[in-house]
Amino acid sequence: MDMALPPRIRKLEESVVNRIAAGEVIQRPASALKELLENSLDAGATVVSVIVKDGGLKLIQITDNGHGIRYEDLPILCERHTTSKITAFEDLQRVSTLGFRGEALASMTFVAHLTVTTMTEGQTHGYRASYKDGAMEGDPRPCAAVKGTQIMVENLFYNVTARRKSFKNPSDEYARVVDVISKYSIQNPKVGFSCKKFGDARADVQTPGNTSALEAIRAVYGPGTSRELIEIKTSKNDSSDSFEMNGYISSANYSAKRTTMILFINDRLVDCAPLKRAIEVVYAAVLPKASKPYIYMSIRLPSEHVDVNVHPTKKEVSFLNQESLIEAIQTAVEQELLQSNKSRTFYAQTSLEAAFLPQGQPRSQAENKSSQKAPVNKLVRTDSQSPAGRMHAFLASGAELKNDLTAMRRIVRQRRHSNDTSGSSSGSSAVERMLAAVDTETHSGLLEIIRHSTFIGMADDVLALIQHKTRLYLMNCLTLSKELMYQQALVRLRRLNALRLSNPAPVYDLIVMALDEEEQCGNYHATDGSKDGIAQVYCNQILKRAEFLRECFSIDIDDNGNVCTLPLIVEQHTPDMDRLPLFALHLSKSVDCDVEDECFEAVARALSEFYALHPPLLPRPSTNPPAVCAESNETEMDEDVGLEAESKWSQRDWTIQHVLFPAMKLLLKPPVRMATDGTALQVRGFAGIPRRFNFLILRKTIPRSLPLRLLLSLTKWKLNQGDLNKLKFNPFIYI
Repeated sequence: MDMALPPRIRKLEESVVNRIAAGEVIQRPASALKELLENSLDAGATVVSVIVKDGGLKLIQITDNGHGIRYEDLPILCERHTTSKITAFEDLQRVSTLGFRGEALASMTFVAHLTVTTMTEGQTHGYRASYKDGAMEGDPRPCAAVKGTQIMVENLFYNVTARRKSFKNPSDEYARVVDVISKYSIQNPKVGFSCKKFGDARADVQTPGNTSALEAIRAVYGPGTSRELIEIKTSKNDSSDSFEMNGYISSANYSAKRTTMILFINDRLVDCAPLKRAIEVVYAAVLPKASKPYIYMSIRLPSEHVDVNVHPTKKEVSFLNQESLIEAIQTAVEQELLQSNKSRTFYAQTSLEAAFLPQGQPRSQAENKSSQKAPVNKLVRTDSQSPAGRMHAFLASGAELKNDLTAMRRIVRQRRHSNDTSGSSSGSSAVERMLAAVDTETHSGLLEIIRHSTFIGMADDVLALIQHKTRLYLMNCLTLSKELMYQQALVRLRRLNALRLSNPAPVYDLIVMALDEEEQCGNYHATDGSKDGIAQVYCNQILKRAEFLRECFSIDIDDNGNVCTLPLIVEQHTPDMDRLPLFALHLSKSVDCDVEDECFEAVARALSEFYALHPPLLPRPSTNPPAVCAESNETEMDEDVGLEAESKWSQRDWTIQHVLFPAMKLLLKPPVRMATDGTALQVRGFAGIPRRFNFLILRKTIPRSLPLRLLLSLTKWKLNQGDLNKLKFNPFIYI
């Protein structure tokens, strides 16, 4: 019987080898960006900007201000295994840079179109070069540039059809890109990072640079996460087993649905499953069931103890004495959590009816009356003016309202015009079209809820709690106020009343102040031009359209460039003048429009951003006595600043209750997007546990700053200290 001969072994073509290697190094857009970020950090960049299109499949553009690339190195820049980091294999034992193999750029050229623009220190101009399949196409072309490097990766996996089709959702890929940049921004807080989608004006990740890791976490993950973090440090200095670890871990008060683990070893972003499991075991004994922690750790080991060349994308590393290192870190985490657990505080709930007893009435009579009332789940707040059931009744017991709510509503009704939605008085077809679009996009269900709701109180700095029939809703006051101001600016076009400033404000000075703020936030750099020149250009733009602003929006700017009046969009509400410089900057950009529709909408949006009820720039004063700093022996907040902050926050809370919500009930037409973007969240009861533990459950996580005693106030249940102890550590249930 003839036996079939085995197939012959052949050497693969070089193009096939390169394509296979590219698929290992560049697995998806996020892995390509990770390699580019590491190159920028190796180049000593202090500012890194990223623009992404279609999740990175269409475009990844990264710009840094590092030392750039030499002109003579451009021809071999994208050849495989060309690098400035190592010269011999032994260098891998002590490599300290993030990139070292010279595979990243080469791999990208085999699966994408790569363009590099670079300029080094001392050059008068930069050079731009394009690469394909590891080779430069043509000679580098001189071009205008700034010091640093810009790399554009276009049409990723254009020649790997199966790989490109596997990325079905660009939004998922963009989320991975944002995740990579967020993690590197925390590890490198001295570097300013920004990331945005192509065509968007606002960055999804923005860190200012020259800050601390905790401030970077606050900028990326929000203050709700950063204030629940504990700094952790541990080290070991044995000759055979040494390491140093520092970072932040969440306290016992933090809870999330998924573990956030950010791990850097010698500044490399890596995964370590055994370390993650060991830390989760510690948290399992502290957090409620299904709750997960937040962990950020930066570990430094001797370079000779780490092998960084075990994974194509450097996602994993191998290091000596892994078991003892994990055990030491696990012990340090456990000790920190045990100390933080002592700070947990619970409030015993007293009888709510006692807060509203007439003076002299015995407690027993109130208890007898309450036993004859309808069940709690059948109670409906019918009198919107009654303070009973409002949060403010529990926050400030018996505090009187600053003004009568009925009088305030009467003023708002008088201000409302019978034809306020027609837009005919404006005489502008463009505004009529925009108002018609507002009517078309109105969400009828949300409109019904807002029109027939009762304000209860503020859950945190932004979210307000309202009741509609027997249901509770969390409303984002900032988003709602922006939409209200935008609609009213269009509705009352050409007939807005004016607020005259006591001291006219120079537009030029306001724009310069705004540019200073933008510089602090990392949105302005010296390479953009001088502030004086930019401010003068923007000031001239506003002066050219001064007549338009005065006639349509009651913004009076005199011949000397001073803002004299501002519009009165909603009665009893004046904007926060601390935001006037930023408004002047937005206004200068808004009036630079040739299309009538765009100009009206842009100015109205700028006004809505200015008049919206932002949280004051000063932090909300704590209800506890000021803490004393251990290093400086000074209070955290100056007394005068604290009084000013208290005044601003009190005025804002009063305005939200007595001005914003009455005006919204009469005038606002909520768009459809507000029903899905988190502006309105329904609060639900949970029937799966005993009635006495019937707490609020949210479709999304409620701010943890909402005290337990207020939640109990809303549910009308009374708990003693023993009942609270049964709850262990989590008085909330999330779904």
